[in-house]
Amino acid sequence: MTENRPTPDTPAPDRPDAARPAPSRPPSDPDSPTTDSAPADPAPPTSAAERPWLTAREAAAIDAASDWDPLAATRGQEDPPLDVLLSGTVFFDIVFTGLERLPAPGEELWSKGMGSSPGGIANLAVAAARLGLRTGLVAGFGDDAYADWMWHTMAHEEGIDLSASRRFPDFHSPLTASVAAQGDRAMVTHGHDLPEPLSVMIARAPAARAAVVDLAGETGWWADLARRGSKIFADIGFDETGRWDLADLAPLAHCHAFTPNAVEAMGYTRTESPDRAVRALAEKVPLAVVTDGAAGSYAIDASTGEEAYCPAVPVTAIDTTGAGDVFAAAMVLGSLADWPLAERLKFASLCSALAVQQFGGSLAAPGWGDITDWWRHLSDAADGGDLRAAYTRDGYRFLDDVVPDHQVQGRRRAQGTFALRSDAGKH
Repeated sequence: MTENRPTPDTPAPDRPDAARPAPSRPPSDPDSPTTDSAPADPAPPTSAAERPWLTAREAAAIDAASDWDPLAATRGQEDPPLDVLLSGTVFFDIVFTGLERLPAPGEELWSKGMGSSPGGIANLAVAAARLGLRTGLVAGFGDDAYADWMWHTMAHEEGIDLSASRRFPDFHSPLTASVAAQGDRAMVTHGHDLPEPLSVMIARAPAARAAVVDLAGETGWWADLARRGSKIFADIGFDETGRWDLADLAPLAHCHAFTPNAVEAMGYTRTESPDRAVRALAEKVPLAVVTDGAAGSYAIDASTGEEAYCPAVPVTAIDTTGAGDVFAAAMVLGSLADWPLAERLKFASLCSALAVQQFGGSLAAPGWGDITDWWRHLSDAADGGDLRAAYTRDGYRFLDDVVPDHQVQGRRRAQGTFALRSDAGKH
């Protein structure tokens, strides 16, 4: 679910905290664009010599994962080039952690930890790409060093197709500085409207099997996308006006799925429980999903007649940044793979649970190496007599037919910062 990020004309809602690692952009990268147009082929370079920003081990890990395609069994020659298309604003996020309190006016405090990463729509794009979805992102980038690094990280490190994105001269990246203290966070964001509407760039985007969109964003292009066969998964942010106007849901007429959280779902449906909310939403879209944090998730798939509830995977959450985006990406994957609804919910819940165990945003999203590690470790614990592990494994046995049977490394969830490894999670 795309994060409801502020623009110059909209207030900032609750914002996630930290970040995940990514190697720094090399001092001279001939593949990074410096003009106002994107390169035609943003795919990662293939040889080690073309990837000097990676260590030999990192390059080998990415190569080892490159032959793993979770949708291989469902692909056909007539399929579009992308599995999922996204659009929105990419923010450069800087997060300060390890503070006991927020600074008073005129006061300077030193934080014990700091991290940064691409934020905003990048959270969802990276989550989708790491799950093996062929992901395209339509966004506007500036021509500053932050934009250089974020473009490089997403296109070359994460394999996200940026062919429909643009670099604008004399335009700087939107930036958010977040301070985490006393179990909460305070944020300052700065940015400007793009010189060109995203809808203009979306017209140049490659075709996709699915798209994830925000009801609060531009919606005029959805109908055409749906007519071309894309399944549209919609999300929406918190209504700070408190009106919960049903007119906001009108674009759902073009959508395959709607995935709000429980507060949003109950607000728009005027219901008192997530269960009742998901039933009301199921009358508007074929696939209705309502997430309720640690309380689990609810879903009804009218196209198959399935109904399901899934409890959250029991983990110690460190930071919930991007958890909704990871959940949405996993639901897209499961839907394109035609998994049963209960398995889609369980897989999405698992991916979200893995993400919240790290301080993160876009770069804390799990890859198949993380998912496989979790499943093998759980199975070993269950075989060793751990009753709780055995109970959890019983609900996830479908993963035996999903996870790769060979070692997969790829990009892994972690913490990071611009140019150096983050120390945000240590404090």
